[in-house]
Amino acid sequence: MIENLVLSSADAVPAVSTAAQWSWLVVAIPLASAGLLLVLGSVADKWGHLVGVAASAAAFVVGLWTFIDLLSRPVVERAQDVAVFDWISGPLDLDVGLRVDQLSLAFVLLVTFVGTLIHIYSVAYMAHDPDRRRFFAYLNLFVAAMLLLVMADSYVVLFIGWEGVGLASYLLIGFWNQREEYAVAAKKAFIANRVGDVGMLIAMMIMFSELGSLRMDEVLGAAESMSATTATLIGLALLLAACGKSAQFPLQSWLGDAMAGPTPVSALIHAATMVTAGVYLVVRSGPIFEQAPGARLAVLIVGAITLLYGAIVGCAKDDMKKALAASTMSQIGYMMLAAGLGPVGAVFAIMHLLTHGFFKAGLFLGAGSVMHAMADQVDMRRFGALDKVMKVTWLTFMMGWLAILGVPPFAGFFSKDKIIEQAFVAPAGQLWQGWVFGLVALLGAGITAFYMSRLFFLVFYGKARWTDGQHPHESPALMTVPMMILALGSVFLGLVLTMIKFDDYLAPALVEGHHGEPVVNAYVIMGTTLALVVVGAWIAWVKFGSAKANVPVLPPAADGLVRAARADLYQDTVNNALLVRPGQALVRVATQTDDQVVDGAVRGLAWLLQGVGALVARVQNGYARSYAATMLAGVILLVAIVLAGRM
Repeated sequence: MIENLVLSSADAVPAVSTAAQWSWLVVAIPLASAGLLLVLGSVADKWGHLVGVAASAAAFVVGLWTFIDLLSRPVVERAQDVAVFDWISGPLDLDVGLRVDQLSLAFVLLVTFVGTLIHIYSVAYMAHDPDRRRFFAYLNLFVAAMLLLVMADSYVVLFIGWEGVGLASYLLIGFWNQREEYAVAAKKAFIANRVGDVGMLIAMMIMFSELGSLRMDEVLGAAESMSATTATLIGLALLLAACGKSAQFPLQSWLGDAMAGPTPVSALIHAATMVTAGVYLVVRSGPIFEQAPGARLAVLIVGAITLLYGAIVGCAKDDMKKALAASTMSQIGYMMLAAGLGPVGAVFAIMHLLTHGFFKAGLFLGAGSVMHAMADQVDMRRFGALDKVMKVTWLTFMMGWLAILGVPPFAGFFSKDKIIEQAFVAPAGQLWQGWVFGLVALLGAGITAFYMSRLFFLVFYGKARWTDGQHPHESPALMTVPMMILALGSVFLGLVLTMIKFDDYLAPALVEGHHGEPVVNAYVIMGTTLALVVVGAWIAWVKFGSAKANVPVLPPAADGLVRAARADLYQDTVNNALLVRPGQALVRVATQTDDQVVDGAVRGLAWLLQGVGALVARVQNGYARSYAATMLAGVILLVAIVLAGRM
């Protein structure tokens, strides 16, 4: 069980390899590049983007070197903790260090490889933006923060990367903050993530209070000795943090608005960085959730709700990027659901995270290519028939579409469908769990097929619904080549990960857990899933893709679920009612209390002293006869007091 976790045993700590000793460069190179580009300012405008691309590529090279070195070592020696420098001494004795193991390096390769492709794409996409150098500085900061997050060997260092990701997302979502709605979207994302951060801080406080340490090897190694109550409290707090960063219910409302940033930012947030951080946190903290069945069930529920929530919202969006954002929310919900299913599910969660990183990045970059060709239009009702004029974008987008649908042999078939299959596995004596979560995952697959097919058909098929001034054309090679590479990943990555037995590779970095029993035969699940995918795609084709499809330029009036889905199921309304307005009322009460009570007391004292001073000032008038009269009155008063005392 938990004692089998690689780094929980002193016997399993290997000598640090040369590659691992230099692994800190994975974080340092993009971080240094970000600092350099920001400090140099306009001096670097002409070549800053090249430095940004080179930094991300160099981080990938170092990460690949470390990964190859890891594979060359025996399995029991693959996990290594690398001390970087001394930081805190005292009751909390902590070094800044990195954990190099199977899980962290899987994330490193995803973040740096996909991140580098997004950097290359951005060179052309942002070519005419006067602040391109600053944009690349923020991209590098984003990559560095995410890499620190996944490589941290303690929850404190992880939290630094966690906050760095939040800062970078705020800067990038609001990059064009001259538009008020973009600035508001950045602020919304920032505040929603700060709510989640409260959970992270609470979890760390409980860890330190109970164990006196925040090092991952010590905390996770001691998880089995925790009481169920302690583990549950930590698990629920970590889940709250994950909900904020990964846009899971009930902290998911910021994700659609995050489309305000340039499209490469959307690709980076949704594919390789920010939204995957919550999944990483839950999977990395697996030993704690194994000790807390209640917290693990909460992870399952959150994932199930979010995957349906995102899918339903995606069906009603006409904004191409917001439909993809809803898709990300739903797919991360699948990953969170898998993470809550235990160690076997966690393997498929990470596997789907990797495949999703490729096909979702490809889909977002494809959307950016369409925007580039259509004068920055995002309304899918204004597209159609682009397959004839944007062949590369059409083909690469198709690969991502088939991958997210889970059509064999595309990548999603080997990852998302495995999550659906695992969702039908129930713990002993809890068959209801397998049926409930399995059916939810199955339903989500059918809805995903519909709304993603709707998006694909509206953009590339049917009649041309272009507006005046739109002259669609294919994007330049700097944009299409990264899309082609990501399309290859969308096709083959799932198969490759299956062939190399990714579960065996990742298992040593995870805790062992109990296996349940499937409530339905795996082949029945697979067949049913594919049938639902075909039905969903066919309905979308009839309504939006065929020659007979009638796509209205303006959305028809809607009631019920359609109207609710267009309004994100009224999540903003709920947040305003439960959080924003009560918060504003609390601030008003606090302000009035401060003004009338605290400041009122100070003003009252000042008034009193001012009045006393005015009375005294009347006595101090500068006339000698007045002072003599005052002295005489004082003498008479004293004599009267003395005589009264003797009587």
